[in-house]
Amino acid sequence: MGSLADRCAANGVLGATFFFASWSASVNRRRKTAFVTTIAHQLAQHREDLQTAISAAVEKNPGVFEKNLHVQMETLVLAPLREIALQRDRPQLRGAIIIDGVDECEAEQYHDTTRTGTRDKPVRMNAQDQLNILQVLQAASSDPSFPFRILIASRPERVFREFFDPENDPTPFADKLDLNEDYNANDDITLFLDAQFNLLRRRYHFPPSWPPPGTIQALVENASGQFIYAATIIRFLDTGHREPPKALLEAVLKVGSKVKSNPLRQLDILYSHILESSPDPPLSVRWISAIHRINFYGANISAFNITILLQTDPESNEAEHLLGNLHSLIQIPPSGDQATTKYNFYHKSLLDFLNNPRRCSELYVGESDTDLFIWDAFVRACSSGRDTEFSYPETFLQFLTSLPRYMALPAGSVRSKVLPTLASADWWVSLAIAHKEDESLWEMFKDVHNSVLPLVSLQASV
Repeated sequence: MGSLADRCAANGVLGATFFFASWSASVNRRRKTAFVTTIAHQLAQHREDLQTAISAAVEKNPGVFEKNLHVQMETLVLAPLREIALQRDRPQLRGAIIIDGVDECEAEQYHDTTRTGTRDKPVRMNAQDQLNILQVLQAASSDPSFPFRILIASRPERVFREFFDPENDPTPFADKLDLNEDYNANDDITLFLDAQFNLLRRRYHFPPSWPPPGTIQALVENASGQFIYAATIIRFLDTGHREPPKALLEAVLKVGSKVKSNPLRQLDILYSHILESSPDPPLSVRWISAIHRINFYGANISAFNITILLQTDPESNEAEHLLGNLHSLIQIPPSGDQATTKYNFYHKSLLDFLNNPRRCSELYVGESDTDLFIWDAFVRACSSGRDTEFSYPETFLQFLTSLPRYMALPAGSVRSKVLPTLASADWWVSLAIAHKEDESLWEMFKDVHNSVLPLVSLQASV
């Protein structure tokens, strides 16, 4: 959908976009709260009179951002559009509004940190908020003043099947394109692979005979309509891997020939093959799981801070050692940008793969194991604060002190394998005093050190 949006923008017919993503570090991309306001903001960029009308609506209704989506759509989009529609001497607006991943929108209470329980309000389901978005878009598209076409992309979950089912509405209001039935993805995947292999040939000065005959056809068959498979293959061949692209392609074709059924199986084999190219696949997967979990709770956690936290030695190059072969799966910022840029994942399908033990088999790392891995890293960082000659940057210390609070690390139920030293206690206490507003840091300190006091006393007596 991103490519389609780019094409619409290049042709001057893009009204606005909103891409939901359940894996995103930004809460606003995982829930509906910022949906209408984002659309309104983007529409305001098209014409000065529309921007003026929307700004006036906000000034007149400052509490609109706390209202439901229907009120926001009426106040911030439809009413301003009606106002400028009265200006006969101005050209009419037109274009497309592209909405992707509505099925990944999560119910709002999952992100409500002010609630302590669920007894006071019934728990909302994801489908309820997704239906709310569809209803708001339907109402907007039915308004005579709304000049845009709306394109919605989503997995065919029940709420979408029922909402767009003609039997539920005697006057159908939307056309449906089922990419599994009405669209032949193989043709587009073939074109994509052909173009990308042409680029690789020129870049690496390969002969015209590369790739060997039948290669693209074999990859298309392996993809089974999954475009992400083809995109991952190309990234795998062209991301500075230690092996040359020719050898990498041969390896992919070799493992891809093992299975001919289940479209996800080919993607699983590819993911397994890439992950196993790491010097330590199990540890690499633990890093990936920890990165995803930390990113989920913290919207702006830099790659630099996560790297220092997870490395057993803060001055080592463990991140490059473990993730250096995985650039086709993870967006790893250049070293000069890591202090301001996050780790990101190219596609949610990698996380789906790793979260399913039947798919990733021995690479599976459960949620509790990921918590323990992060907990160990946290305790190790606090324990080595005084013991090492390496001085932690202030930005990392701020991240470290906030980690227990926003991740709710299970201090009471998870016991770290990392034992603090007597020397580190002073440093940890000093850190807790310097950040006394974070009571969770004190709780962590007491929990960890109380758990090792008997061991310390025993060692002292010996």
